[in-house]
Amino acid sequence: MLTEKQLKQIKDELDNCQKPLFLFDDDPDGLSSFLVLYRYKKEGKGIIVKSEPKISIKFADKVKEYNPDKVFVLDVPVIDQEFVDSINIPVIWIDHHSPWPIENVKYFNPRVNGNDNIPCSMICYKAVKQDLWIAMIGIVGDWYLEYKNEFNKEYNDLLGNINKPEEALFKTRLGDLIRIISFNLKGKTQDVMKSIKILTRIKDPYEILEQKTAQGKFIYKRFENINKKYEPLLKKAVSMLKKKDKLLLFTYKEVISFTKELSNELLFNFPDKIILICREKSGEMKCSLRSSDILLPPIVENALKGVSGYGGGHEHACGSCVKIEDFRQYVKSIKEQIK
Repeated sequence: MLTEKQLKQIKDELDNCQKPLFLFDDDPDGLSSFLVLYRYKKEGKGIIVKSEPKISIKFADKVKEYNPDKVFVLDVPVIDQEFVDSINIPVIWIDHHSPWPIENVKYFNPRVNGNDNIPCSMICYKAVKQDLWIAMIGIVGDWYLEYKNEFNKEYNDLLGNINKPEEALFKTRLGDLIRIISFNLKGKTQDVMKSIKILTRIKDPYEILEQKTAQGKFIYKRFENINKKYEPLLKKAVSMLKKKDKLLLFTYKEVISFTKELSNELLFNFPDKIILICREKSGEMKCSLRSSDILLPPIVENALKGVSGYGGGHEHACGSCVKIEDFRQYVKSIKEQIK
């Protein structure tokens, strides 16, 4: 974990700005990180990072258009130095992926000193100490379980006596809430940002789970519409499972990306398998790789040798993007490595 001094520095950076811009990853951890900080600060603007997992030079125009006094980057694994150098605005980067070399940035990443890979939303919560229910969406959504006792004091019916993050994710009402929030991050950016704007104003999880308010009903309805596209894909992926194969490979062409959700749910149901879910888009295969017990980053790194693509991630959860013409070679390398 970050030190108390570092956590205070994050809070001080928030307290000492008037017009922050938040750039955050398009998953529950990234969104929760933004919501926790934004709801504390009650100022600023959020922009979701959807196209690729990095802050490239193309975001410089968005920064200059809003003209913030600080930029907070949340749960995004890569920032291009060119972006930092071009905006001439203080950048505060809070992350938990593999450390990335960068200059002229205030960088808060517990892995820099070899500490635990804790979710970004947990770091943000520890810095400002409010909205635990929102932080838990990101924490458990990133396969981590913390603050159970504290959370259960107010929301015992959402979690209860669960001790494993994967069970919290797939066997509890908190897990249902995480699925609802995750699916609200799907679709056109303008629709996603409308959902996010509503989430900045939701007072408690029951507004959504029990559709108690107009805002909660809106979030739940968007989830239902997206879920209608997800369930058939999940069923099809399960039908392709072969008992003897270590690797469960499933490819699809759906407009909406479900690679993270499919890979996570399939890993929970088939923990002895390595899960590789790949979506074809614009001449590329965008992939999610999951495993319960095998370290994945070295496998992905080796599989990318000699192919056009990029990738990386956590010990048991990685993402990658490979050109279609190199996809067969990429998969072949993974299969050879896991024999």
